[in-house]
Amino acid sequence: MTNWLPRKEALSTPLHASLASQIARAIEAGELLEGDRLPPHRVLASSLGLSVHTVSKAYDSLRRQNLIDGKVGRGSFVLHPGKADDQPFDLEPNRRGGFDLSISRPVYSTLHVKRMQRVLKSLHKELDPATYLALRPNAGLPEHREAAKAWLSQCGLEADTGSIIITNGVSHGMSAALSALARQGDVVLTDMVTHHLTVSASAYFGLKLVGVAADSDGLLPDALEAACAQKRAKVLFLLANATNPKAYVMPAERRAELVRIARKHDLYIIENDAYGPIIENAPPPVSALAPERSVYLTTLSKCTVSGLRIGYMVAPPHVFPTLLGRHMAYGWMAPGLLAEIASTWVRDGTAMEMALWQREQMRVRHEILREGLGGFDVSGCETGLHVWLTLPDGWTSERFVRYAAKFNVTVAPEASFLTADAGPQNAVRLSKGSTFEVGDFEQAVTNIARLLERPDDPLPLASF
Repeated sequence: MTNWLPRKEALSTPLHASLASQIARAIEAGELLEGDRLPPHRVLASSLGLSVHTVSKAYDSLRRQNLIDGKVGRGSFVLHPGKADDQPFDLEPNRRGGFDLSISRPVYSTLHVKRMQRVLKSLHKELDPATYLALRPNAGLPEHREAAKAWLSQCGLEADTGSIIITNGVSHGMSAALSALARQGDVVLTDMVTHHLTVSASAYFGLKLVGVAADSDGLLPDALEAACAQKRAKVLFLLANATNPKAYVMPAERRAELVRIARKHDLYIIENDAYGPIIENAPPPVSALAPERSVYLTTLSKCTVSGLRIGYMVAPPHVFPTLLGRHMAYGWMAPGLLAEIASTWVRDGTAMEMALWQREQMRVRHEILREGLGGFDVSGCETGLHVWLTLPDGWTSERFVRYAAKFNVTVAPEASFLTADAGPQNAVRLSKGSTFEVGDFEQAVTNIARLLERPDDPLPLASF
C-alpha cells in the first residue's frame, strides 16, 4: 500500500469532492503511480476523521474518471492516466432528477462491465456449440449443473447435480414450485408480509395464501402451529435471509423449529434464498435441514448483474419430475448462453468476487441509513439489498409514498407485499441498490428524513 496520504488540513466542503480532487492531483503529479494501492475505506476515513461513505463517494468519483479501479479482497488501485478503457454507462436515467428506491436490485461499477466484456470475449474461443444448439436436457447441461452445485455450496446447501434444475431466475422457479406442490384451492402459508410475487402467483394459480404472524426473527412457531391445525395447509413459503420486504435474517434456532412443525404437519417448504452469499454469516438454509420436503431457489441476478437471469432450483427426488414438467411448461429450459456465462463466473471466481463487492457496497449504504434515519424504525441486515421502514404515527404507507414523490423519492408501498388477511403495516420498502451513485442514495435518505420529521406539514422544501 502507498505511503502517500491526503492532507487533512487541505480538505474543504463538499468533503468527498475535495478528497477525490487531492487524489486526482497526486496521480497527475506522479506522487501516486500506476498499480499503487490506496488505503482501505475505513483506514482512510479514520486517519482523516471522515465517514466511510464520504471516502466511498470520493473513490466512486475517481473510478468514474477512470483514475482508479477496485478489486474485491485486494483494494483500490491507481490506473495509468489515459490508459483506462472503461466507457461511461447510464442505467435507466431519471430525466426528472429524482431518486428511485422502489426496486430491489444490486449496484454496479466498472468491475461488472469489465467482467462481462471479458467473459463475452472468451466465449467465441471456448464455447461448445451444444450450448446454443441444444434443446435438451431441460434441467440444464451437465457442466452447468456442476457449476450450480459449486455455487449452491457457497450458499450453504450441498446438493447432488441430479437434484438441480437451471431456471430463468427465482421467479420462474417459484412459479414452477407453487404449481407443482399445490393445486387450486390448496392453502399456502407464509409471512403476512411476504414476497410480492408470491402474492400474485398464488392468486394466478388459485391458491389460498394465508399469512402467519411473525416477529423480527421470522414466523412465530406458535402461530405456524395454529395455522397448520386450522387450515390444512400443503405448502410453507419461506424467505429466511434478508427477507423481502422485511429484511430480517432468521436465526438458526427459529429455522429448526419451523422445520420441526413442517415435518409434524407434512408441509412442503419452498425456500427463496435469492441473495445467496451476499448475506454475511447467515445460518444454513432451511432446505439443508429438511431436504426431503424442501424446494430451494436462488439466483445470480441479485449478486452479479440483473441481466443474468439464471437461477438454481433444488428438489427432492419424489417431486423432481413434476417440478421439471412445470419448469418446461413455463420456459422449456434456461438459455444456454446465459447459463454458460453464469457457470464460467462460478468456476473462475467472478461470481463470488461480485457478491463480496456487493456485500461491501451494501454495508456502506447501510451506514448511510443508520446516520440519516437513526431516529426511526428501520429494520434490515447490514449487507442486504433493502430495508423495511415502519413509519411514525400519523403516516400510512400510501400517504407516505405520495409525499415522498413530492420530495423526489420513489419508494415501494406495502400493499403488494401483504397477504389478504394482513392488516395495515404503515411501512415502506427502501432499496439500497436502486440508485447507482452513493451520493444520490445519501440525498434520497436525507429527503426521506426531512419528510419524516414533518408529518403535520409534509411539503417539500423549496431547495429540493
